[in-house]
Amino acid sequence: MPEHHGPETGEISRFAMECAAATATGAVGAAVAVGGLQGGIGWNEAGPEPGTFPFAVGLIIAAGSLGTLVQAVRARDRRVFLDAVRLRRVAAFFGPMAAFVALSLPLGLYVASALYLAGVMALQGGYRLRSAVPVGLGVAALLWLVFETWFQVPLLKGPVEAWLGLA
Repeated sequence: MPEHHGPETGEISRFAMECAAATATGAVGAAVAVGGLQGGIGWNEAGPEPGTFPFAVGLIIAAGSLGTLVQAVRARDRRVFLDAVRLRRVAAFFGPMAAFVALSLPLGLYVASALYLAGVMALQGGYRLRSAVPVGLGVAALLWLVFETWFQVPLLKGPVEAWLGLA
C-alpha cells in the first residue's frame, strides 16, 4: 500500500493519534498524581508518606505525555496512521477481546474463555466448530484445574458453574 501524505475521509492521521495518545496518558498521569495527593505526599518521622511515590510517578507520566504532545504539534505529521483496512485488522483483534471482557461478568471467566477460544479459532483461524469447541472446552477445563484445584485461587464464576455445582 503506497504511503500518502494526507488522510482521506475515514482515515486517521499520525498527528491525531499522537495527540489522542498523549491526552489519554496525560489524563492517567494526572489521575495518579491526584491519587497520590489524596494519600499524602512529603516526609514524616517514619519516612515518605504513602502518596509520595504515586504522586511522583503521576507527574513523570504527565510530563512525558506533555512532551509527546509538544513533539506532535511541532511535527504535525499528516501521514496516515490508520485506514479502513488496518482498522478492520485492529477490530478483528480487539473485538473478540472486548466480547470476552463483556461476557466474563455475566458468564464467568471459564465459560467466557471457552467461547473466546472457540470463536477466535472458528472465525479468524478458519477451524471447524468440531475442532474449535473441544479446544475451547478443554482449555477452560485446564484453567479450572490450574486455578481452582492446584493454585486454589478462585476466579469469577457464572451460572454454568453454579448449574454444574462447581461454584
